[in-house]
Amino acid sequence: MKGPPKVLIIDDDESIRKVLASLLQNKGYIVDTAKDGEEAIKKTMMNFYNLALIDIKLPDMEGIHLLNKLKDSTPKMMKIILTGHPSLENAIEAVNKGADGYLIKPVNVGILVKKIAELLKKQEEEQILSEDKVAQFIETRVKQLGHIPKAQ
Repeated sequence: MKGPPKVLIIDDDESIRKVLASLLQNKGYIVDTAKDGEEAIKKTMMNFYNLALIDIKLPDMEGIHLLNKLKDSTPKMMKIILTGHPSLENAIEAVNKGADGYLIKPVNVGILVKKIAELLKKQEEEQILSEDKVAQFIETRVKQLGHIPKAQ
């Protein structure tokens, strides 16, 4: 990963956005915030984020619905659902819709920081694996092309 990881916090509660942003900035992350789903979608179309923290209840859409939209526009971004309304159904639906984590508010800071670090490490490992696969493909393809008889 080049440079500090970028995190997008999506929550309609300004105080939660500010507290989480301050916490993550102090941990060395670059942080951006969005107050609703539409703002989050616009920001993800214009910027790259390694990870998003998504409130399950947003003023313009459910966090689960936002997961679907973000999965299409930013498939490699890790996503953690934050909820003050926990339920087994919400957790299952969040995971099925692409959430990489599900944490209950008020969020335990230690657990949140640990989960973010785990997901970013996983993301970096997947990136390295993808790059290795591409390099192997190119190497194999170059060898194949080198063995093709040239047209006379």
